[in-house]
Amino acid sequence: MFTIGDFARHGRVSVRMLRHYDAIGLLRPAHVDPASGYRFYEAGQLARLNRITALKDLGFTLRQVREVLDEQVSAEELRGMLRLRQAELEAAMAAATARLAQVEARLRTIESEGRMRTDDVVVKRVPAVRVAEMSAVVRSYGPEDISPVLGPLFDELCRRLADAGVTPVGPGIAYYEDAPGGDGVLAHAAMPVAVAPADDALTVVDLPAIERAATIVHRGSMDDVLPTAQTLARWIADGGHRSAGYARELYLEAGGDPAGWVTELQEPLAD
Repeated sequence: MFTIGDFARHGRVSVRMLRHYDAIGLLRPAHVDPASGYRFYEAGQLARLNRITALKDLGFTLRQVREVLDEQVSAEELRGMLRLRQAELEAAMAAATARLAQVEARLRTIESEGRMRTDDVVVKRVPAVRVAEMSAVVRSYGPEDISPVLGPLFDELCRRLADAGVTPVGPGIAYYEDAPGGDGVLAHAAMPVAVAPADDALTVVDLPAIERAATIVHRGSMDDVLPTAQTLARWIADGGHRSAGYARELYLEAGGDPAGWVTELQEPLAD
């Protein structure tokens, strides 16, 4: 038998919590000394305490915990619940990490305002190119929405090209359009090809030339592209030009650590 203090220590809970469980009938002591009122617990009761704690961690109320335990949930069923909760927590942590990265990227954008050189912008003609591509609709044009979709698209595109025995003849290209119905953005992951791959899941299109494109080179992860993109936007506005649509992204160097990537932004001009 354990005293309430020993049982609390072995169960990694507080004595106060054990007294509360006793009061609501969730976990009664195995024995209460009639003279002193001291509570004593058996080692076998640790199993019930473990289940109570696990179910609380799953988000159940104490009333729901009692109902579940009264139904005698098996260890395997409880394990499944815990695995599901673990997956939910991991997803929440990943989402929180992504939001933190977005905040940091915006802070870097604010800190770099007015400090990037607009004389790095070059106006040139971008030639037409034949590409194999895969596409998906994303919620917005923000890096936080684009990157998680575009990366897997490129991975799958390259895998399918390799399976078809087709070698790309140039660096990858991303380009964007308004999604049908105006809800979101249609993102295209494309690789230049000389021959059409025999894969029905891949689309082969001829991207038209951009007769006049304002271009600038971005160095680093595309998650941090905003300062470069907004520098390009300021150059277009300050020069009295008009944008003719989304910028293409030409991935000049895109292997390994994204911090070492080199990407050319190519924004079409209307004038």
